[in-house]
Amino acid sequence: MNTQNTIQKKLSDGLPNIHLDIQNESHMHNVPPNSESHFRVVVVSDQFTDMKLLARHRTVNKLLKEELSGSIHALALHTYTPEEWTLRGESASASPECRGGSAQ
Repeated sequence: MNTQNTIQKKLSDGLPNIHLDIQNESHMHNVPPNSESHFRVVVVSDQFTDMKLLARHRTVNKLLKEELSGSIHALALHTYTPEEWTLRGESASASPECRGGSAQ
């Protein structure tokens, strides 16, 4: 199973989610072709109600602990309650362009 599918499965199994979108953004960075090291995750869950942003991120990070200690270099998290998601027009901001990291 590739990393993106693993993320999908772990978050689907670990969080009662209403919306889940996982994008491999590795191609936007200075990494070899077909890498799976940079991901953007948008997750909408009732479980996030009454949780601060840090607690939401910790919840996701705990579910992906193994991947974060291995193959994932960067994880952009967008975590919302259903109400927040509706107020945002059911969209999350795009990731910024890569600034080159160690390539500069």
